[in-house]
Amino acid sequence: AEVEEDRVSAMSAAMLSLGERIATELNRGQLDQVYIHGHQGYVLLAAVGEEAVLTALAREGAKLGLVFLEMRRAAEDLERVVG
Repeated sequence: AEVEEDRVSAMSAAMLSLGERIATELNRGQLDQVYIHGHQGYVLLAAVGEEAVLTALAREGAKLGLVFLEMRRAAEDLERVVG
């Protein structure tokens, strides 16, 4: 409830961009996702095409494999919309 959407959106885009640069610099191939693990859970980022970022929150103990699978599906659906 206390989240500033514009600020989180800008930080998510910057974090994904930085992750892409790191993956390229370290020869890890195309970036798939970025995740941040904090004491209260996870912040997960995935690219949606070239112009958008999908940001999701997951609580501590979440089954990340399932979360990433759902995010990948959602990103594919969103990419068709924002194309």
